[in-house]
Amino acid sequence: MTSRTPRDSRLRLVGPRTLATAPRAVAERRTRRSAPRPPEGTPAPAVLARMARAELAGAARIARWADSAPGRDSAMRPGCAGTLTESAAERAAAELGLTSRQARADWDAARLAGLVEVHGGDARPGWRLRAWDRDDSAVLRGWVALFDAWSLVRPAPDEHAPAAVAEAIEAMPQVLSLLQLSAGPVPVPQLLDLLEQRVTELRDERCEIPFGPQPAPVPAPAEAPLSPLLDWALRGLARVGALTLDDGHATLTPLGSWAVWVKLEQIIVAAQSPAGNIEHAAEEMLRGCARLRPNAARAEYRAWLAARPVGSAVTELLDAARGDDALLRGLAFEALRVVGPPAEPDVRAAASEPPLRPYALMWLAEQEGADPEDVHTALTRDESTWLWVDTAAAVADHGESELLVRHLESAIQPTVPALLQEVRAVGHPRTVQVLVALAAAHPDPALAKAVRRAAFQVHTGGA
Repeated sequence: MTSRTPRDSRLRLVGPRTLATAPRAVAERRTRRSAPRPPEGTPAPAVLARMARAELAGAARIARWADSAPGRDSAMRPGCAGTLTESAAERAAAELGLTSRQARADWDAARLAGLVEVHGGDARPGWRLRAWDRDDSAVLRGWVALFDAWSLVRPAPDEHAPAAVAEAIEAMPQVLSLLQLSAGPVPVPQLLDLLEQRVTELRDERCEIPFGPQPAPVPAPAEAPLSPLLDWALRGLARVGALTLDDGHATLTPLGSWAVWVKLEQIIVAAQSPAGNIEHAAEEMLRGCARLRPNAARAEYRAWLAARPVGSAVTELLDAARGDDALLRGLAFEALRVVGPPAEPDVRAAASEPPLRPYALMWLAEQEGADPEDVHTALTRDESTWLWVDTAAAVADHGESELLVRHLESAIQPTVPALLQEVRAVGHPRTVQVLVALAAAHPDPALAKAVRRAAFQVHTGGA
């Protein structure tokens, strides 16, 4: 006789939708942080995307040229550090009506914006190029990637040591924040004062007090003035379209103001992890989110993601999904939905792994525009059955017996015998445990007996 103590449910299954998208019940309600709104006067996302497309028109043009030009293999084989080779630059310039210098600059912008990706000795179109004409968010992400890389657009002044250049780069967020808060032209001398103050603070923070007797101090060489570095930084930001320089004043463009606001919001989100999971590894974070409502869980995912590089975060989430806990598998792909398109290459690669394949295929279908209610149609019958067993394993481990009985109704098979036959055929490693739990939970004695028989047959390898 099996005794099951009802517990608060972590899952609420709705129709054929899977664990990855099913809302989770929660024992207590949490206060939701309302979605932040950009500053008044910020253009709509569609308008910002048009601006970004205009800024990156040359980059998109050369990326498409490299993808479709005759002799593509040689065109897409970059030189050292991913730069365009001399022959490819001359060829692009001739075919696109550019100078070689313009072709190189456009190519570099395409790489920084993710329109071209360099893998080893080859370059290939990035996912953003494929989505360029239809996905405004991909365009804006591409421009923000270029904005983040402004310091690579123009070489730094030769008279400054690399350490001084690094300090100026580290101090520029404060300069950009002042420009964003001013919402208008700011005199360059005022920006220089702020840059000098911030660089001094950074140097003081790094200053170490020596312990014990020390030799007589050696006079430090005079620091080079920061005005050339500020000029370099402002011109680099102007090159990517983040600000304009006119008559000794700097002004953020609408794109630049929006990007700075986005960065500030990321800092706020990272500092306000609602449930305190921001410092945990992916698996522990997902377990902490299991009892949250969907909106609260997504807020945790955003905070967790804002605190770490996208690449390593995606790797952590997929590693958590590869574990034995099916609940974490579904939650990991829910978190990957928050990551969005940047996770596509890793998710596409994960689709070759049987335990992750159904989740990955549905994630990819949703990224390609499928309705979340219909993404299960991207799966074959065997993949849907595998997912049914995986979801049942999560319910058996973390849910109530009633949920397991209700989950039986979400199967695509029209009858229980057909379901049992196909469940046995897909070979999920948790099949026996799922069937035993289902038999113990189901109130129909005849059906429970059939399910127990199927579990025994799978366990013994019988027909």
